Amino acid sequence: MATWRYSTMPGGAEAVSSRNAVDASSIASSIKYHSEFTPLFSPEKFDPPKAFFATAQSIRDALIINWNATYDYYERLNVKQAYYLSMEFLQGRALLNAIGNLGLTGAYAEALSKLGHNLENIASQEPDAALGNGGLGRLASCFLDSLATLNYPAWGYGLRYRYGLFKQRITKDGQEEVAENWLEMSNPWEIVRNDVAYPIKFYGKVLTDSDGKKHWIGGEDIQAVAYDVPIPGYETKTTINLRLWSTKAPSGDFDLSVFNSGKHTQAAEALYNAEKICYVLYPGDESLEGKILRLKQQYTLCSASLQDIIARFERRSGAKVKWDEFPDKVAVQMNDTHPTLCIPELMRILIDVKGLSWNEAWNITQRTVAYTNHTVLPEALEKWSLELMEKLLPRHMEIIEMVDEELIRTIVSEHGKADSNLLEKKLKQMRILENVELPAAFSDLLVKPKKSPVAVPSDELGESEEEEEAEAEAEAEEEKEEEKLKPAGGKIKSVKEGTQGKKKKIPEPVPEPPKLVRMANLCVVGGHAVNGVAAIHSEIVKDEVFNDFFQLWPEKFQNKTNGVTPRRWIRFCNPELSKIITRWTGSEDWVLNTEKLSELRKFADNEDLQIQWRAAKRSNKLKVASLIKERTGYIVSPDSMFDIQVKRIHEYKRQLLNILGIVYRYKKMKEMSASERKKKFVPRVCIFGGKAFATYVQAKRIVKFITDVGATVNHDPDIGDLLKVIFVPDYNVSVAELLIPASELSQHISTAGMEASGTSNMKFAMNGCILIGTLDGANVEIREEVGEENFFLFGAKAHEIAGLRKERAEGKFVPDPRFEEVKKFIKSGVFGSSNYNELLGSLEGNEGFGRADYFLVGKDFPSYIECQEKVDETYKDQKVWTRMSIMNTGGSYNFSSDRTIHEYAREIWNIKPVELP
Repeated sequence: MATWRYSTMPGGAEAVSSRNAVDASSIASSIKYHSEFTPLFSPEKFDPPKAFFATAQSIRDALIINWNATYDYYERLNVKQAYYLSMEFLQGRALLNAIGNLGLTGAYAEALSKLGHNLENIASQEPDAALGNGGLGRLASCFLDSLATLNYPAWGYGLRYRYGLFKQRITKDGQEEVAENWLEMSNPWEIVRNDVAYPIKFYGKVLTDSDGKKHWIGGEDIQAVAYDVPIPGYETKTTINLRLWSTKAPSGDFDLSVFNSGKHTQAAEALYNAEKICYVLYPGDESLEGKILRLKQQYTLCSASLQDIIARFERRSGAKVKWDEFPDKVAVQMNDTHPTLCIPELMRILIDVKGLSWNEAWNITQRTVAYTNHTVLPEALEKWSLELMEKLLPRHMEIIEMVDEELIRTIVSEHGKADSNLLEKKLKQMRILENVELPAAFSDLLVKPKKSPVAVPSDELGESEEEEEAEAEAEAEEEKEEEKLKPAGGKIKSVKEGTQGKKKKIPEPVPEPPKLVRMANLCVVGGHAVNGVAAIHSEIVKDEVFNDFFQLWPEKFQNKTNGVTPRRWIRFCNPELSKIITRWTGSEDWVLNTEKLSELRKFADNEDLQIQWRAAKRSNKLKVASLIKERTGYIVSPDSMFDIQVKRIHEYKRQLLNILGIVYRYKKMKEMSASERKKKFVPRVCIFGGKAFATYVQAKRIVKFITDVGATVNHDPDIGDLLKVIFVPDYNVSVAELLIPASELSQHISTAGMEASGTSNMKFAMNGCILIGTLDGANVEIREEVGEENFFLFGAKAHEIAGLRKERAEGKFVPDPRFEEVKKFIKSGVFGSSNYNELLGSLEGNEGFGRADYFLVGKDFPSYIECQEKVDETYKDQKVWTRMSIMNTGGSYNFSSDRTIHEYAREIWNIKPVELP
């Protein structure tokens, strides 16, 4: 691989042949150069923030050389390239990852030491890039790392959110949200491409000219501008690109005359409307304005990215563009349903701009686009208001209607017209347009024959017409009499109301169901591949979520179990464990070939390895104890078991089950003497982290309850270090990089069948953490790989869930007495004066929205607390526990994102590695 030497002259870095040629002195000179000549700070001092930016700019010099070389090479070869479109990229900090991938960690540490700074301290100055929220975004970032490391030609496309999702603060009232400030001091890794900007249109109308060609005119026009972030591979020259779009309006849209008249806000309205598209990730969408903004975000991502991809294809094609070769040079992967508008947008550009026929464009689109499904939750399978889409994207709605019509034709061709009930069911399930009349061409498709009149005995009939008319006349007369008797401003009770029953009510009109566009259905129809992200999830996708489509197109459906990069998630975040792995496997080959991790299993009982293993774990726990004290003020013992659940706060992920289990544990402790509880329970630090979406009220109640329990338990002198409950605020990648290496037990306890995969479970297992969980998502495969005896399993199985919910609805569920005991204990006020009735109400009753324990917390509670008792007993034998820990790391070899990317490249994208000379 090529490496770099640095000079103090402008330019910093140039490629040289030997990695050893990079010395700390030349790096120090480069850092010093950037602090003086690429300044973002005043020249008086060289403090840590300034040192971080200068260091990052020095590293970026090295990245740009390989970045340019990578794409020059791709341009010359005109290779097929994959494009990964995602609303989220949860990158984390970049500095340590970049120098680690470049093999320059030691050199940079020494260079900064020469300049009076510590590498770890300088790296901590970097804010996490606020471009994502949870597993969806982190997976996308792991994929970029693997794509670069494995030398696959690929780019990522996303949006450059100014304020991210939000920064989480924890107060006495629970979670509070404030804007992220990650761009406040600029981002040293990004390069704005002012020459790469594309027009984006909203609203307007569609006109058809004399030859039938469509023209989308008028409306609101903005620009999407490219910001590029280099993504280096590990021990390779390949450096790929993450292109983020920022939105703006042309300067001409600023109305100077209106501004000078004093109407300042009105004058800048167009600029604000354009810029706000990239303000916030997942803006609240309960209002119409919020829905419009989200749809604008999704279309901006799709339109700008596709215009860019097409421009690159045309440039590489030269003078003669052959559009039928487009799928041979381009693969577009939609990460969940957010980029669904890629399908009608690609169709629009090919037909309206490039002049292709419908059939040509549809063939190209289907061969180019593929879809990853990440959820089985109905609310996450996006549906947009048809009316809204018609207003905001009128041309796209026309295209979607035509795709829907083609789908109807396919369904009719497949199932015929003989069985109208079956056909009606298939159309209802599969159509892209929901609650929309069939197109005119199919208007008579579902007309059912009229039934012959059947004589009904008179005693089964209601009132006759004559009786109804007589009753109506009597009521009219009665009302006249009442009007005569009624005093001014008063009211009398009618005889009919008071003694003969209430007047007959006119039935309320049934509201028409909303007309919707089902984005997931459009993804399945418009792409050539649909994949789930874990074996059990992919089966649910085929058997339940998209079963009708699977029956129609079984060849489209695949499984691609998620993976995580071992570079960030072991090699860089857990250096002490990495050294142990290297020592016992004989080399660092495991960083690129994780199958080598399996060699650890044969040493699992080795006493020397176990001693080293526990020492590394304790060292990481000390770091987390410092983090907890800094972030929360609580002091925890590193000798306690670190029990961690960190993920997005959601009812199906069941943080509520975890905290109810902790409450039960606390209650039992309080009922014992000091000696009894010490004998019975292992000391635990129970750590939570994650964000509840700003408008998700129940999730925020869960956060509040966790912090209330912590406030009581952590100050209870009877309990001391035997139990601590910690909520780490503002959980992000950098916090995860500390928590995961320190974890001993990690909770992945979602309701079976509801977690698509999960990736944090893989990270925890890689770092020698033992999982407690249900048979859900990737837990199933992790348990198979690490061994059933090295995984704490509890809870209902996915195939049982529907029956258990039915049992609950029928009133047959009998809660465990221990579950009732916990709820009663909470209601007693032991955790303060807050009212938890609405939180606990979700666990009660047999039916109704937000009730009836939809996520089966009560059902799984007894199994869960009994499993936790097994955890305690096992932890008491540290040799057994350490063996299980080693087996988890040794068994996690198959959960590298490198493996996942090879599968995507081979089976969906049809791309091959291209290694630079």
